[in-house]
Amino acid sequence: MSMLTGTQRRQELLSRMRHSSTPLSGAALARDFGVSRQVIVQDVALLRAEGHDILSTNRGYLCQTSSGATRVVRVLHSDEDIAEELNTVVDFGGTVLDVFVVHTVYGELRADLDVSSRKQVQDFVSDIRRGRASPLKNLTSGYHCHTIRADSEEMLDLIEAELARKGFLAGPEEGPQ
Repeated sequence: MSMLTGTQRRQELLSRMRHSSTPLSGAALARDFGVSRQVIVQDVALLRAEGHDILSTNRGYLCQTSSGATRVVRVLHSDEDIAEELNTVVDFGGTVLDVFVVHTVYGELRADLDVSSRKQVQDFVSDIRRGRASPLKNLTSGYHCHTIRADSEEMLDLIEAELARKGFLAGPEEGPQ
């Protein structure tokens, strides 16, 4: 790509993120623009400061759209049930945007996930099983929350009902807050 000013590069970066249905790797973007990965990180920070809703995932950057509906669900399950829980959401047309816990000492700890397919669920669970990360839920005796996005409130109702049917939903009064 020809030499762009910082402003031009950020506008092109924003355009690419808005038109991509999958996260864009920071390393690939840096290569495409002929800049360092750190420049891309700074560009994303500047775009966020301008008010753009950019999600950082373990697979790259994605510009959030306001379409659809979101809901936070509080859940509880074992490590062995992580794939079943996430697959339940994606099978009903949802995207698991994040996972977070409210720890009594550390406060709220949140990680972006952006999981919307069985393949992404499989990759995420494989990373955990290979010891690359410990589930955040383990800090709070298994209790954790997910922000879920779907096309409509009705779809979110179906997802929540299926999570409840499978015994994954935790009531607000249960466990650590």
